[in-house]
Amino acid sequence: MTPQVSSLATLLLLGSFLAPVSSSEIPVQAQLIDQRAFNVLATTQPPTEFNATSLFVPPGSTGDSLAHKPFHVYDEEFLKIIGETPTLTRIAHSPKDPLFHEAVVWSKRTDEVFFVQNAGAKDAGTGLEKSAIIEKISLADAAAVSNKSDAVGLVDVTTVPSSPMVLNPNGATNYRGQIIFTGEGQGDNEPPALWVMNPKSPYNTTVILNNYFGRQFNSLNDVAIHPKHKDIYFTDTIYGYVQDFRPAPGLQDQVYRFNPETGAVTVVADGFDHPNGLTFSPDGKHAYVTDTGINSGFFGLNFTRPASIYRFDVKDDGTLESRKTFAFVHSGAPDGVHCDSKGNVYAGCGDGVHVWNPSGKLIGKIYVGSTAANFNFAGEGRMVICAETDLYYATLAAAGTYVDSEM
Repeated sequence: MTPQVSSLATLLLLGSFLAPVSSSEIPVQAQLIDQRAFNVLATTQPPTEFNATSLFVPPGSTGDSLAHKPFHVYDEEFLKIIGETPTLTRIAHSPKDPLFHEAVVWSKRTDEVFFVQNAGAKDAGTGLEKSAIIEKISLADAAAVSNKSDAVGLVDVTTVPSSPMVLNPNGATNYRGQIIFTGEGQGDNEPPALWVMNPKSPYNTTVILNNYFGRQFNSLNDVAIHPKHKDIYFTDTIYGYVQDFRPAPGLQDQVYRFNPETGAVTVVADGFDHPNGLTFSPDGKHAYVTDTGINSGFFGLNFTRPASIYRFDVKDDGTLESRKTFAFVHSGAPDGVHCDSKGNVYAGCGDGVHVWNPSGKLIGKIYVGSTAANFNFAGEGRMVICAETDLYYATLAAAGTYVDSEM
């Protein structure tokens, strides 16, 4: 439902024409969103009717108008990120099975983007009885159709037969010319693990960590490599349990650090509801961790729990300190999180990809109108967005950060 606009908000909406950014400066695929237009609304709905599961439609907009121009400019800073001719193309669709979920990672060696199916999704039948799969697309194929808004059927989505199969993969990043996946595990006896996979056929895999001093992890979620000292950081949470394919947790939800040279595994942060996405600023001075505590699977939703991004300072010795709230998301919860080369922070949320500047100010969105659990840059000016049953390819001016930890 579109909120009605009060007389004050109407005046403010009219005043938006005096904003620093003029309509002539806005790219064809973008639109200005004036936040002053909805600071005061004539009516607001109670939390049972309008909450984090609802799509907010600003006054003067409709669901169709928001989707028609998907680059939403909340602040003029966003114009530098999207550039003069941003594009968003839907390149694949799955009617029911959430094939396009997480672990979006660009393989520079092959110029392909890998991603995974949703583990534990009832419509996929994945989790306990069968593992979620890894898939990939060619960036060249995606680029060839970037002049279209909908190119479903024109880009091949290929299943990757990892061997041995990565069990319920969820997060991924580049690692020494290969790809490291966080596997959530399967049942009581197949523990969560860090898997390294060759991005080329035969896609052979190796497990490099599967326990904490003999204790199973709960359900490994995301992974990132520190850009300076190259240690592996990863999150562990309860989603395998609350999606019915892992036993009850035996550890609290935490963020870990793994040094593959010494084998040392240490806890670097706790105190979360459900730590989820993880990334570092380009200079390695800050770590960002998303907390999706709002969503606890079969326990349901609790709108008073975190839908937040926390920022930590990274000390020279690799430890994390000085936790602060960086952002709270109004739509869904922040899942996957990444930085661009300028230190702006992007997260997959309930209506698309939200973008904040380094101070935590929301400056824009790439709007898809549904949950975008994860996404990632593919070098400079390219992005792939997983929105569960839809896969998108975006072009923009910003560049991602690329950490491969080559030896």
